Amino acid sequence: MASGFCSLCPTVTSLFSSQALIPTLQWRSSSSSRSPPVHITRVLSVETVPISPSFTWNDVFENCRAEYVPQNSSDLTGFLEKVDRCNRGLEKLAEFIPFVIEEQIVGYIHKGFTKYLRDFHDIFTFSQYGGHVTLNMMLKKPEERTRAVANVIKILGNRGIIPGIRNELYPVKPSFNASAFFSLERAAAPYFGLKGYAIHVNGYVERDGQKFLWIGKRSLAKSTYPGLLDHLVAGGLPHGISVCENLVKECKEEAGISKVLADRAIAVGAVSYMDIDRYCFTRDVLFCYDLELPQDFVPKNQDGEVDSFKLIPVAQVANVVRKTSFFKDSCSLVIIDFLFRHGFIRPESPGYLDLYRRLRNGDCS
Repeated sequence: MASGFCSLCPTVTSLFSSQALIPTLQWRSSSSSRSPPVHITRVLSVETVPISPSFTWNDVFENCRAEYVPQNSSDLTGFLEKVDRCNRGLEKLAEFIPFVIEEQIVGYIHKGFTKYLRDFHDIFTFSQYGGHVTLNMMLKKPEERTRAVANVIKILGNRGIIPGIRNELYPVKPSFNASAFFSLERAAAPYFGLKGYAIHVNGYVERDGQKFLWIGKRSLAKSTYPGLLDHLVAGGLPHGISVCENLVKECKEEAGISKVLADRAIAVGAVSYMDIDRYCFTRDVLFCYDLELPQDFVPKNQDGEVDSFKLIPVAQVANVVRKTSFFKDSCSLVIIDFLFRHGFIRPESPGYLDLYRRLRNGDCS
């Protein structure tokens, strides 16, 4: 680690933007032997609900039959539970240390996971008292860092320590608009606590004044969340591609949507979440889009990642989110946001503002 870095003694006074959680991590230089104190004013305690991908569309329709009643406060409880499931383990923040590149915090690594990185001392450097991790200062260029770390990830993947290698690179940077310091295998991103970004498209149709959402069922061959419900289009934002370019690409691959139609998608904001699961720290921001589709449009998956699609009334989709675990967790956040913006969740419902605020528990930067 460069000595000039120690002299800065950077302090992260607000790790998360949400006022609901406000965990504050004070990071000091490696000259201090104290572990970084973590203050959490609210801890989410969520019981993990087993999810089985063996359900069918008939099971989905059975659970969405009853009409959704926005004024019923019990409905919001189901939505709040889904938000909580995306924000687990925040009481374990003290178990992570900063991952620093060029004096910028780009991620957080679990102290237990660092034992695997210490074997590669020519690549990873630890501060004197283990207060943070960085890369060898001889690795100066982004491509050098990318190659060096990729070799480590390949070895850890072969050992089964980092499963599900995708050969897809994510940018390593402190915030969305910052330049990337290097690129890292997507499957490894949570192990380094990187900020991740993705696009989610609410593909909807309006008929006789009623809105319907196209919903996909993920292929059972998917390495992640096989068989669960998903958006019509959704995908992570890899290195070297813009959000708009990724939107068009994912629309084509996942639903056979032409560029002309994809260009009509409207950016409507973002949701964010933080999730800690053992060594993995997921810090994701999901860019949300609404795309009104022609009434005769029928999606056709092109990449084999979606098993089938169904067009379902939005009010019934709300019931599926509220009552079941059929949706991939992060998708529930985007759908709840859609319900807010299209008037399906109303201010009269107790907990309205709390739910709205908690859709952005993560750091939207």
